[in-house]
Amino acid sequence: MADTGEDDGTRTGNRVDIDGDATGPVIAGNYNVVVDAQHGSTVTVLMDGQRPRPRRRDRIRLLPRRQGTPLGRDADLAAIAAALHAGESVQLWGPPGVGKSALLRYAARTLDAGGDGVVFLDAARREPEDLAQDIFEACHSTGGYAPSRGELPQLMEGVEATVYVDNADYTAEQLRTVMDAAPDALFVFAGREEVLQGTDGRAHRVEGITRDAAAELLTRELGGPGDPDLVTALWEAAAGTPLLLLRAAAVARLDPAAALPRPGAVRELLHPLFDRLDEPSLRALHLLGTFRDAELDPEHIGALSGTPDAAALCAGLAGLGLAEETELGYRVADGVVAALRERQGLRPYALERLCGYFADWAARPETPAAQVAGHARALEVLAELAEQSGRADLAVRVVRAASPALARSLRFGVWGRLLDQGLPAAQRAGDRQAEAYFTHERGVRAVLTGNRVLAAVLLAEAGILWRQLGDTQGADAAANAQQYVPQEPGAGAGSPDAGSPDGPGDGLTNPPEGGASDLGSSGTDPGPLQDPTAGTAPSTPSPEPAPPSETGASLPADPGPAAPDMPTGPSDPGVPVASDPVSASGAATSGGGMPVDPGPPLGSASLPPGAADLGGAVVTGGAPVAGVSAAVATALKVAAVIAALTIAVVAVQQSQDGSESRSATPVSGSTTMDAGFGDPTPEPEPEPTGLAGIWWSSEGGGIEFVEAGAGRYTARARDVCGDTITAEFSGGGDTYSATAPAYDMSSGSCGEVLGQVRTTITIGEDGDTASVTREMASTVREGVTCYTCTPFTLTRAS
Repeated sequence: MADTGEDDGTRTGNRVDIDGDATGPVIAGNYNVVVDAQHGSTVTVLMDGQRPRPRRRDRIRLLPRRQGTPLGRDADLAAIAAALHAGESVQLWGPPGVGKSALLRYAARTLDAGGDGVVFLDAARREPEDLAQDIFEACHSTGGYAPSRGELPQLMEGVEATVYVDNADYTAEQLRTVMDAAPDALFVFAGREEVLQGTDGRAHRVEGITRDAAAELLTRELGGPGDPDLVTALWEAAAGTPLLLLRAAAVARLDPAAALPRPGAVRELLHPLFDRLDEPSLRALHLLGTFRDAELDPEHIGALSGTPDAAALCAGLAGLGLAEETELGYRVADGVVAALRERQGLRPYALERLCGYFADWAARPETPAAQVAGHARALEVLAELAEQSGRADLAVRVVRAASPALARSLRFGVWGRLLDQGLPAAQRAGDRQAEAYFTHERGVRAVLTGNRVLAAVLLAEAGILWRQLGDTQGADAAANAQQYVPQEPGAGAGSPDAGSPDGPGDGLTNPPEGGASDLGSSGTDPGPLQDPTAGTAPSTPSPEPAPPSETGASLPADPGPAAPDMPTGPSDPGVPVASDPVSASGAATSGGGMPVDPGPPLGSASLPPGAADLGGAVVTGGAPVAGVSAAVATALKVAAVIAALTIAVVAVQQSQDGSESRSATPVSGSTTMDAGFGDPTPEPEPEPTGLAGIWWSSEGGGIEFVEAGAGRYTARARDVCGDTITAEFSGGGDTYSATAPAYDMSSGSCGEVLGQVRTTITIGEDGDTASVTREMASTVREGVTCYTCTPFTLTRAS
C-alpha cells in the first residue's frame, strides 16, 4: 500500500507498492493475468462479479523527502499558491540546476493541500500511462489492479487531490493524458520546457535566485560570509543558478586553504571537485555516472561500489552538487556524466558483474515488483551497455530476470520498453527460448493495452516459436491468449478501448472464437494459426555466431536535457548504439564515454546497425495479421510494412517533425504458409530451378514461388491492408528482387505510403539455400528509416 509520507528517517518511505501477493495474478481492465517467468504469461477474461472494487484511501498523503527551505523562492511559492487557489494547474519550467525540484518539493510539503490530500511523484523516464497508475495507487487500495484507460477517470472522479510531478518533461498532449487520469485533481508539474498553455493551466518560469539569496546560500555553505564583491561576481556569472553556486561553495569548503573560485570558472568546477573527493566518494559517483540518468537505491550503490555507508556518502555528493536525491535514492547531477567521461584513471565497472547483480536481484521472489519498476531505467541502461559491448547474452539475462516483476508491477510502459530491448538481444545472442518468451510477453502486453493488431501478430508468432522449441505449455498459453485479442473498435460491446494503441483495454464482453480477429478482406474468421513447419518443414539452423567481438561498450556522452517528448525506446536521443573501438587502456569506449568492462567477449549472431525487426506479419488461413511497435512514442510514427511477401516484412519509422528518428526497439517479423500459396505437398515434379518451388524461412514459415517465365517468379499473398496481391520477383542467374509499398501503420490500419521496400533473394551455390536482404528503395520524405532490413535465409523444401 502507499506510504503515508511521514518522516521516519529512513529511505524506504514514499513508495507506492502493490497490495496483496506480488507473486499472484494481477488484473488489467477485464483481464486476469498470471505471470509466468518460464513459459509466458496466461490471460483470461474476468467473469461477472470478479472485477475488483478499488477502495479509496481515507487519507491521501504521499509526500516528498523533507529538505531544507529553498532560498529566495517566496514569489514563486506565492504564484503556485495563487494558481491552486484559483483551481488551476501549474507548470514550473526552467533550465537544469535552477531549483525547480527543490521548489516543487517544498511546495508539496508546505502549501495548503486542500481537498483530499497530496501526492508527489517523479516522472523521470516514465510514460504518462505509468504515472497515471502511480496516481491511482496513491489514492486507492488497489489489490494489484490496473483499470482500463476508459475506466480510470471514472474511478478517480471526485478525488480532489493536489498532485506534484517532478521531471515531467512531457509534451502538452502527454501532460493532458496525466491530467485526464484524475479529472478533479490539480497538478503542479516541473519540467525543462514550457508546454502547459491555455485552458490546461498556467506556466510559471523558474529563474535564478536573487543576489541576496545567493549571498545567503554561500554563507550557509561556507559557514560564514564571503567577500561581497566576489559573491556578486559569482552570482552574475552563475546567472543565479543554485546548482552552480553550490558547487562553487563546495570547492572552497573541501579545500580550507582555497578561496571561492574565480567567477570565470564557475561553470567549470566539476574537475576541481573530482580532485577533492576521496576514493570511496569518487567510486560511488563513477557508479552513478555509469548508470547515466537512472536512479539507484543506496543499497545497490553500496553493494556495487564497496561503500559501507552509501546513504551518507551519496547525501554528501548531493551536498556538493554532484548527485541528486530522489524518492528512490540518487542519480547523478546535471553535467557530471560528461565531465567524468573526460577524467583519466577511473577503473571501469565490470559489465558482467553489474548485469549479474541486478539480474539476480530482480529475479528474487522477495524483491518487490514496485522496486524493480523503480529501477527500470537502470535495467535499460545495463541492457544498452551490454548490447553496445557485444554482450547480447547479458542484455537478455537482465531483461528476462526483470520482466515478470515489471508485469506484476502493472507499469506497462517500462515493461514494454524492457521487452523491446530483450527481443532483439535474444535474436543477436541466438537464444531462441528467450526470443519465444519475449515475443509471447509482448503479445500479452498488447492484449492488456488494447493493441488488437500487434497482439494478434505477436501471439501467433510466439505460438510458432514455442512449438519449434517443443514447449507445449508455452504454445498452449499463446494460443489461449489469442482468443482474447481485443476486437476491432465497435466490433463488440463492452470494449470501448479495444484497438487502442496504448492504455489498458476494457477487454471483451464476447471474445472472438478461433483465435485472432479477422483482419483480412474476406470477412471470415481465419481460425487458429497452424504451424506449417510442424512435422513437415525441415528445421533451419540459426545463423552461425559471429566471431567473438573485441569491442565493448561504455557510458555514452551525457545526452543533455531530455526532450519534451520523452522517448520510449531504449536509447537516449543521439546516443550511439554501435560499439566503438577498444581504447588504449583496454576498456571499450562508446562516443568517448567512460569505459565499462564488458567481461569476456562472447560471439553471437548480430544484426547490422539499425536493422532490428520492428514489424511483423503472419498469414493465417489466407488473411494476414500485421503489427506495429509497442513502443510508439508521441513524437514518432511507427509503420509496419508487408513488402509484397510475408517473408519480406519490414518496418519504417519517421519523426513527425522531420528530425532524425529515435531508436526504437522492435518486434521480429515472422511468416507462415498461406493456403493461397499452393499445396504444401505437391505432386512430384521435375527438379526445380531458380526460385520455383516451396522455400522455408529461417524466420519461420514458408512460401511458394511460381515460375512466370523470362526470369520472373510470382507469389500470391495478402498485404497489410487485406488486399490480395501478386508479388513478382525478377532477375537472372542467382539473384532476384521485388519492390512493394511501405505503409504508415501508426493508427493500426493502412495509412499513407511512406516509400518502397526492395527485397532481394540470392540463391547459394548448392541451389537449395538462399539469402534474403531488405532495404528501403525510396522514401517519400526525409526521416523514414528501415528498422527491419535484417537478412535471413531460405531453404528449399525437399
